[in-house]
Amino acid sequence: MSVFGKIMSAIFGHSATAAPTGGVAPADAAPSSGGSAAAPAPSGAAPSAPTPAAPPQSVDVAAIVDKAAAAKHEKLEWRTSIVDLMKALDVDSSLAARKELAKELGYSGDTNDSASMNVWLHKQVMAKLAANGGKLPPEIKH
Repeated sequence: MSVFGKIMSAIFGHSATAAPTGGVAPADAAPSSGGSAAAPAPSGAAPSAPTPAAPPQSVDVAAIVDKAAAAKHEKLEWRTSIVDLMKALDVDSSLAARKELAKELGYSGDTNDSASMNVWLHKQVMAKLAANGGKLPPEIKH
């Protein structure tokens, strides 16, 4: 599994219990069957087909990572540090792992400049989490 995949799994793997609210609307829509001849139009929209392939609804990233970070015996500044984010999620945060993550996400800078790379990685990971259904606090959105 990719490094980013491990981060996603650590956060979104908890989403089934953290955010069950998205399944209510489709369940309500399915029982309301109207036997009208206009059924092909709604089935053309196929709301149930994209649902399984769609990313989880809104997942509160801060709540999940805050809980994970609280279980550690050190203060982790995951909101600003890619290393601390990875530590909180029990994902390898070594320089080699971060370089691999940088490669996965298309970093074009110097991976030997770890400070610049880390800042870039944090921004990219947060943006990708948000793009995949992660709800981020306002201070994290870059």
